[in-house]
Amino acid sequence: MTRYKIAELSIEMKYASQTLLKQAESYRKDGNDPVDMTIQIAEQRLKRVKEAHTHLSLNDCEYILTGFDFYRLLLDFNGFGLHSSAVALNNKAVLFSAPCGTGKSTHARLWQQQFGTDKALILNDDKPALRLIENTFYVYGTPWSGKSDLNLNQKVPLQAIVFLEQAKENHIRQLNSKEALKLLIYQSLRTDSDPDKMIKLLTLHDHLLNKIPIYQMGCTVSTDAVMLVYHTVNK
Repeated sequence: MTRYKIAELSIEMKYASQTLLKQAESYRKDGNDPVDMTIQIAEQRLKRVKEAHTHLSLNDCEYILTGFDFYRLLLDFNGFGLHSSAVALNNKAVLFSAPCGTGKSTHARLWQQQFGTDKALILNDDKPALRLIENTFYVYGTPWSGKSDLNLNQKVPLQAIVFLEQAKENHIRQLNSKEALKLLIYQSLRTDSDPDKMIKLLTLHDHLLNKIPIYQMGCTVSTDAVMLVYHTVNK
């Protein structure tokens, strides 16, 4: 077992995935701290997933499954994963969430073009972790960042969540709780078959709705879209 520190949790993992070995290197931390979670994918489970998804390699399957287990166990520590790209600027994190192919990663990179790669940091390009700690939501980078290797082992307070959709003109509005909850549930990494875990997820969603502004934005691929979000969340 190799020891890691991810989202301020001590994690032991055993795996053979070269992708995860590379992605998790900056999270590796030796020590004798109590272990918060252990992740190891059984060989039979790995083979079943590979048989069901023949286009994936065993390396890919193990990388995906270890991430799935991490986000499932994260619910026991007041945290969950949101399918999004997390950008940190001035020690505040904004999450851009959207269905695959809509442009969340493109929008995150536009922030780097606008503000500079030294100031606009991509914490995680696909699956950042969120945790509620002492009444504050924080965003963490994790090794599981989808097809991208863009992730940083950092912790930043959450400022806002923006759900993106493509549009010919830029426009943004803050969602009410009902609208926001529907999108949060759809984009959260969850285990529908585990009622206890779903209750924990919905409880976190409830806290999030009371603390963090959530927006929906129709946007073009432009720096104008970046500045519209920036001025809106910092108004």
